[in-house]
Amino acid sequence: MNVKQRTIKSEISVTGVGLHTGHVATMTFKPAPENHGYKFVRVDLPGAPVIDADVDNVTDTSRGTTISANGASVNTVEHVLASLVGAEVDNVIIELDGPETPIMDGSSIMFMEALEKAGIVDQEAYREYYTIPHNIHYSEPDRKVEMVAMPLDDYRFTCMIDYNSPVLGSQHAAITTISEFKKEIASCRTFCFLHELEMLLKHNLIKGGDLNNAIVVVDKQVSKDELKNLAKLFNRDDIDVAKEGILNNIELRHQNEPARHKLLDMIGDLALVGVPLKGHIMAARPGHAANIAFAKKIKAQIKKEKSKKHVQIYNPNATPLYDVVQIMNMLPHRQPFLFIDKILELSKTYVVGVKNVTMNEEFFKGHFPGAPVMPGVIQIEAMAQTGGILLLSTVPDPKNYLTYFLKIDKVRFRAQVLPGDTIIFRCDLMEPIRRGICQMKGVGMVGEKIVVEAEMMAQIIRVKESDVTV
Repeated sequence: MNVKQRTIKSEISVTGVGLHTGHVATMTFKPAPENHGYKFVRVDLPGAPVIDADVDNVTDTSRGTTISANGASVNTVEHVLASLVGAEVDNVIIELDGPETPIMDGSSIMFMEALEKAGIVDQEAYREYYTIPHNIHYSEPDRKVEMVAMPLDDYRFTCMIDYNSPVLGSQHAAITTISEFKKEIASCRTFCFLHELEMLLKHNLIKGGDLNNAIVVVDKQVSKDELKNLAKLFNRDDIDVAKEGILNNIELRHQNEPARHKLLDMIGDLALVGVPLKGHIMAARPGHAANIAFAKKIKAQIKKEKSKKHVQIYNPNATPLYDVVQIMNMLPHRQPFLFIDKILELSKTYVVGVKNVTMNEEFFKGHFPGAPVMPGVIQIEAMAQTGGILLLSTVPDPKNYLTYFLKIDKVRFRAQVLPGDTIIFRCDLMEPIRRGICQMKGVGMVGEKIVVEAEMMAQIIRVKESDVTV
């Protein structure tokens, strides 16, 4: 089922303190165009540097997930990204006037409420998922971390934590679909053990902590003096240990709230893969470092498939969307310079065309007639004509436009094309079309084998109908 990309209707801001830096910051969500993804903008720095929410930009996972690019960083991005995934928002600009996102109450719920208040709207482009094709494993035997992504036509999570703690025990959390995120996961707060809290306080590493934004698990005997000292540090009249084995600063929202928060963190960290996922993610003892390593492994699989161009295998004998006569109604090319026989698919972001290579092609008369091989330049021209259909489909009267290619880059010829072969070309937009100019990535395949690929920039220009030779 095709699902439209989504952004927010209007901008909205939240303000709060960063958990680790202690800096008060305002974070503003703004609408973004199709295929934009998530981008942070440090508006407090000269030039307002942009940081893509991408796993390749992760620079630290010691106390949350930090991303850096263009000389700027943003700390603790996972709760914000989890809220965007949970709200099923694809494209948004996140402006921030400080080094760290606000911790708010330690969960994602306030971000989700802000997004819903701003309003969420469908866009024209369809969401392109990466569907997990087979089991992808990640493990850290020394820490007993196990993670796996399995094929599923949905986005499902199962998480288990076990810290050898008599207080927490072994906890499990799960959602069967991402639409359950707000109700089941979004309000679950971060947690830490008392010994970690004391170490962080000693080293001045949680400057924004105030006991309202974290569950503190008491994993040791605590004296009254220690509790009084904690109360003083956090400006509380009194702190004690509740029966659940946590400090009584807050009440648990769920009995397994720590496990649910680990699931929240995992969703936020995996958002850094950069594309919406479909699959069942199962994890035992996850943490930010493992999440990011796992995300990198998934992204590496995506890159591997793209490098192989493991795209859908099209049936060249399928009923075409456009036959050659309809193609000639859009393109001004004619024999012997018309190199596309069919268009199989056409959307707002991609096009699929077919070229049947026969021995009676004009170019075989002079190009290696004794050992016929389709010239590479002709392959590129056929790919360009396929891309031209995509570009011309954006105007109501394509007959009155000509397509001019401005640049062809990263051309690779990977295998010979011989008489009797059928090349299927797919051209995908690399970014939205602006002012009649588009950038496309093209791939030509014979069967499952890549024969040619290139990146192209083209422009359509309106001409007088009498100037178009047909």
